[in-house]
Formats: sequence, structure tokens, C-alpha cells
Amino acid sequence: MLVLTRKVDDAIRIGNDIVITIISIDKKNVRIGIDAPEDVMILREELVRAVAEENIKASGKAELGILNSLKEKLKKKP
Repeated sequence: MLVLTRKVDDAIRIGNDIVITIISIDKKNVRIGIDAPEDVMILREELVRAVAEENIKASGKAELGILNSLKEKLKKKP
């Protein structure tokens, strides 16, 4: 991981197409602006983690439901 120190209005360039600019800094927050091509997906990490966790929970419930359904069908077989 590259760690940098920046001040308000300083910027960081990633490749040729992405520029991250420090907009403001207060006691607990840093506000950044990201200038990137439209085809570059930009997501907050905590949202990515939350969606991944929900997907895991949902797939687990679906698998459990399928297994219970199969169990019931197998019980009914002669």
C-alpha cells in the first residue's frame, strides 16, 4: 500500500485517466473528489463488503431451503 500525505487542493493521479483531489479536511473526515472515466466503477469499500456479506447470507439461505426441499422429497419416496 502506498501511503501519501496531502493537503487541501493537492491531487493524486492514477494512470492517465484518474485524478483524486483533496477537497477538504476537518477533524474526523477527509473529503475527496474523484475524476475518472465513466467506465471506471468507483465504490465505497464498506458498501462492497456489505453487499458481499448479504450475498453470502442469501446464498446460504437458498442452499438450506433447497436441501430441506430435497430432504422432504426423499422422505416421500417409497
